[in-house]
Amino acid sequence: MDYRIKSEIAKCSLCHDAPCSKSCGIGENSRDYTKKIDIARIIRAMYFDNAILAASLLPDDYTERDSRELIYSCPRKVDIPLILKGLQDEKKKLENLSEIGGLKALDNVDISTDICGVKLENPFLLSSSVVASNYEMCERAFEMGWAGAAFKTICMMDIHEASPRFSAVKTATGKFYGFKNIEQLSDHSVEENMEVFKKLKEKFPNKVIIASIMGRDEQEWEYLAKRCTDAGADVIECNFSCPNMEAKGTGSDVGQDPDTVERYTRATRRGTHLPILAKMTPNITDMRVPAIAAIRGGANGIAAINTIKSITGVNIDTLVALPAVHGSSMLGGYSGVAVKPIALRFISEMATCPDITGRKRECPEVQGCTSIPDITGCRREWSQVQESTSINDGIRHHISGMGGIETWRDGLEFILLGAGSLQVTTAVMEYGYRIIDDLISGLKIYMAQRGYTSVSQLIGAATDSIKENDEVERDTIVFPIIDQDKCIGCGRCYISCRDGGHQALVYSEENRSVRLNGGKCVGCQLCSLVCPVGAISQSKRVVRTK
Repeated sequence: MDYRIKSEIAKCSLCHDAPCSKSCGIGENSRDYTKKIDIARIIRAMYFDNAILAASLLPDDYTERDSRELIYSCPRKVDIPLILKGLQDEKKKLENLSEIGGLKALDNVDISTDICGVKLENPFLLSSSVVASNYEMCERAFEMGWAGAAFKTICMMDIHEASPRFSAVKTATGKFYGFKNIEQLSDHSVEENMEVFKKLKEKFPNKVIIASIMGRDEQEWEYLAKRCTDAGADVIECNFSCPNMEAKGTGSDVGQDPDTVERYTRATRRGTHLPILAKMTPNITDMRVPAIAAIRGGANGIAAINTIKSITGVNIDTLVALPAVHGSSMLGGYSGVAVKPIALRFISEMATCPDITGRKRECPEVQGCTSIPDITGCRREWSQVQESTSINDGIRHHISGMGGIETWRDGLEFILLGAGSLQVTTAVMEYGYRIIDDLISGLKIYMAQRGYTSVSQLIGAATDSIKENDEVERDTIVFPIIDQDKCIGCGRCYISCRDGGHQALVYSEENRSVRLNGGKCVGCQLCSLVCPVGAISQSKRVVRTK
């Protein structure tokens, strides 16, 4: 898609009660000089990487004249005619779906999954946070299509929260890139939350309620698990990972201590027959160690990741870190799209750990050894542990993935690396429950286009692509190819290659063009990542010459 169109889409505020759709004839009192097109829904689909659905919403007989005045209705003066003109090119991609029955083909795609046998109508759940903290919120989310919710963590502590409690790192267009919170757990009583569970299960018997709990000792963990089970929860999630706790020895303090994780999981198991997910902290070097401890204690799966301890910034006028609470601040949990690469790393490591997923990965040097080198040491030491038995016995434990999921593509990446369900908070806080529309339709369109009929076909499909450092092939190279028709002559690639690469690009000031010096190029592809207009692609892979 043209970079100018992407820039205009990024400017959109995704308004509630959007004036652009009103100006396009939506509603009984609409003006009648344009087609009846839900412009806001179209742009929202494009915003969340769902261009094919957006194209399907654009009438075949649309002309630019139909939207000529829309730019004046937009509070941010987004060039809507330019976006819709570019979207007409996307309609060509619908031909691929037409061959298999058009959008009706999506009805043949099954995106249901399950958590340890508890069925989910789709993989998308609200994660344990403010977005799932009372009846009204969960009711609205369920009605809009979310498969379930991990309810805001229930505890027996007296919760006091700070104000303000959020801060954000933003992009140039104002959207969240990273988000920090210093919030703790549910400030409602156990009794109040149990009533919410009962009401939700009465109205939505097929929606999944994950009861997130946190105790201060074994008795509280067991008690909370029993209360939530009796109130109708479907799954118990042990919060071993909140980084914001006022009470010492709780939250992420627990998640960093495998012995305590195992002990509290055993206590939880005594209180319930339901599946148990242990929610892991990323504030640790190797998440697999406490995850395995949780499984030893009786957990049926792992949820990851919780938020990362962070400081998002400092007010350089007041000299106080953010968010400032009466002249001071604290380390707080970082989330949002910025943490996705870190979350994917942890998901991948757990999905390939035999003691978690039952998957055996044999040591290439020691036959019969399936230990994980990062846990047991380097390969030369694997022989010392080959006699140890897996605690797992081949049972595949569930992984519920979260951390930076905003679009269907983000969620799919978690699935491909081993997650069987997905949890979302930050994107909902920024954009609302409505994002579920594009999460579901985007995943379905991807699957229909490629002939997948079940999510189970995708779970873990990319795990084999992650290799050890000494297993990655290093004898070939891909060169950058510069599309001179797309190139705008900005020279950004040249500057980056000159000052941060290998001085392999030559810039002509005379005609504002760039050419490659293949003798110096190492194929790092920094130039293609820097290019603001997508004018640089990759060549075919060739053998590296020395």
